Amino acid sequence: MRYHRDDIVDRALVVLDTYGLADLTMRRLGSELGVQPSALYHHFPNKQQLLAAVADEVLARGRRRSGERPAAWDARAEAVCSELRDAMLAYRDGAELVATVRSFGLGAATPYDELAAALADGGLGPLLVPTAARTVLHFVFGHALDEQTHLQAGSVGAIDEEPRADSDFALGLGIVLDGIRLLAGARSGRTVT
Repeated sequence: MRYHRDDIVDRALVVLDTYGLADLTMRRLGSELGVQPSALYHHFPNKQQLLAAVADEVLARGRRRSGERPAAWDARAEAVCSELRDAMLAYRDGAELVATVRSFGLGAATPYDELAAALADGGLGPLLVPTAARTVLHFVFGHALDEQTHLQAGSVGAIDEEPRADSDFALGLGIVLDGIRLLAGARSGRTVT
């Protein structure tokens, strides 16, 4: 059977969710598809490009389809961050995958782009927007990775703790955004560069 790029990404998501990121190899994926690993290189020149496509698919599948983003910059930033967190937590090792792909500059750029646009609309100057957007992303990636690691470690008996009943994600995100609100409102409402 001849596979298309989307078929390979779909199966890679199944492998990711079943075995984890460490076992998402070209060899395992080829075996799952019943083809030689070399056949995958027709669609993806290397494993990094495959991982980038998988991360982008995780984000695409996690995108909420219910209308437009909120108009207020901070509500829009909250929506982007919550959607990103939920998308990453939907797949085993999803946080590690998306954060790694983003860090390497291979893909997963949409959340950063949307955050940067929201922060610019919030009054941050062009010199602060990139740092503020990365700071917010680092919080989301770190929090999701912590949540995912704790849940997975508990599910295999590596730790004795029960799954956490509540997440403090919204509170933590609010703290980060409060700092950005203060910075954006500094100097009597002038744009901060």
